[in-house]
Amino acid sequence: MVSVRWCLKIKNGFELVEPNKNMSDSYLKMAEESLKAIRNNAESKIWTASTAYYTLYYSLYAVMMRVGVKCEVHQCSIEFMKKFLDGFYSKEDVKLIESAFESRKDLQYYPNRLIDQSKLDFVKAGAIDFFVKTKDILVKISDSRVKEVRNKFSEFVK
Repeated sequence: MVSVRWCLKIKNGFELVEPNKNMSDSYLKMAEESLKAIRNNAESKIWTASTAYYTLYYSLYAVMMRVGVKCEVHQCSIEFMKKFLDGFYSKEDVKLIESAFESRKDLQYYPNRLIDQSKLDFVKAGAIDFFVKTKDILVKISDSRVKEVRNKFSEFVK
C-alpha cells in the first residue's frame, strides 16, 4: 500500500524543491501534447490509455512543480494529490487518475487482461476536463496558496 510516509523513504520519492513555474509550464505543455495524441490513437486501446493517463499525470505534475514538490514515483504523485492538493482536486479527480493509471498499467504490462471500453472512454473524456481544470489552477494559484501547500507538506514530513 502506497502512503506518504512510504514515499518519503524510497528513492526518488518526495523531495521539496523550489517552486518552478518554468518546469510547471513545461509539464503542462507535455500534458497538452498527450491530449492531442489521444485523438491520433483513437483506435488503439493501449495508446488511448497511455496518452490519456499521461495527460492527467503531466497535468498533476505541473501543479506539483508549481508548488515545488518533486517525485518520480507515479503512485506517490497520486498520493500527494490526495493528501496535499485536495483543495484543488476533487475525490472524483483522484478516482479518474487512479483509473487511468490502472488501465495504462494493465494494458502495458498485462496484455491478456480485458479492459472495458467504457472505462477507457471515461478516462479519455475525463482527461480533457482534468487538463482544463489544471490550467485554471495554475492561472489562479497565488504564492500564498503555494506556501500553504508547502507548509502542509513540511508539517507532515516532520
